[in-house]
Amino acid sequence: MRVLLSTVGTRGEVQPVVAVATRLRSSGHEAVVCAPPDFRAWVESLGIPFVPVGPELRGTAEQGERVLPTPEQRRQMIDGTVAAQFAAVAAGADGCDAVVGGGALAIAAHSVAEHRGIGYVYASFCPITLPSRHHAPPVFGILGEKQPDGTVDNATLWAEDARRWNLMWGEAVNSRRAELGLAPVADVRDHVFTARPWLAADPTLAPWPDANDPDVFQSGAWILPDDRPLDPELEAFLNAGEPPVYLGFGSIAAPGDITSNVVEAARALGRRTIVSRGWADLAPVDGAPDCLAIGEVNQQALFPRVAAVVHHGGAGTTTAAAAAGTPQVLVPQVYDQFYFAGRVEELGIGSAHRDGGSLHAALAGALGPEVATTARALASAVRTDGATTAARRLVEMTRIA
Repeated sequence: MRVLLSTVGTRGEVQPVVAVATRLRSSGHEAVVCAPPDFRAWVESLGIPFVPVGPELRGTAEQGERVLPTPEQRRQMIDGTVAAQFAAVAAGADGCDAVVGGGALAIAAHSVAEHRGIGYVYASFCPITLPSRHHAPPVFGILGEKQPDGTVDNATLWAEDARRWNLMWGEAVNSRRAELGLAPVADVRDHVFTARPWLAADPTLAPWPDANDPDVFQSGAWILPDDRPLDPELEAFLNAGEPPVYLGFGSIAAPGDITSNVVEAARALGRRTIVSRGWADLAPVDGAPDCLAIGEVNQQALFPRVAAVVHHGGAGTTTAAAAAGTPQVLVPQVYDQFYFAGRVEELGIGSAHRDGGSLHAALAGALGPEVATTARALASAVRTDGATTAARRLVEMTRIA
């Protein structure tokens, strides 16, 4: 069996599909990953065939004032990404028995699978992104949108969400479908998500709100095992004192003052700081020895050794910190990060820092003994077999078909 795993996003979307690809390969099957070119060298170093799609994304995390595109620029961007996806996914699907679309921006995957007459699965990495009467749709948070205040019912909000999807993607998607001889789709979101989506999120950390819903298959988070050792300089820093605070925003943009605020709060609480540069190129505010800047790191090895993880609230980092049993402080910026900030607070494994709040207070709360005890207890409930479960189900699905 050969499977194409397609995603358009940053590390938080790419790493999970790579985890499933490695599980498929280890069980004797073939897998191909289609993702932005930023990840080509890494994926190919794992022995996985790679098909690039679209432009490099790293520049989108650079600091600075965000300039919103004009309506015409947005239309051109949409047409461009849809065309690039249809071409790349079609190339990657050669010889495949199924296509997996990972994340909401994998717009072309279902249409290509339909054209090839092969299986298709849509996978979400956060429950709030899937329609449900139990919650409202997420907002992207980059255009000034506000979180729902509960005055409008969820069914109405999801209907509005479907209309936005059609306005944004409908014309471009149906134009490409027509070129393939496929009928137009009336509801782009439902076409992408299907009536039976998969939820690649941990059931304890991010459960589907209706456990008896037969239409959503929750596999558990797709975690890629990592056995890389920590850098000697980082090891020496960890061994030189009490567990430090970790700060990292991964592959997204970060507030311009986040580093100075976290270092200041950590110092006030008697803690050192590790700053992960990430795509935003975060750096220490001074040359003091209580702060160390690092590059890409094995979170599975590092997180159990820090006192708290301060981050943006992406699904991957939130799950890694939860699995490590380490308290968290989430500073959400966009989309599903607001959901994970709420869940961390609800579960008592950390706190959220929102506009107008005190980062010092959020970090002090996360470093409290009760939070540490709760975080350690929850760690044992976080599943690590999600990618294996998903790979097994893909094989079974293809055999039945």
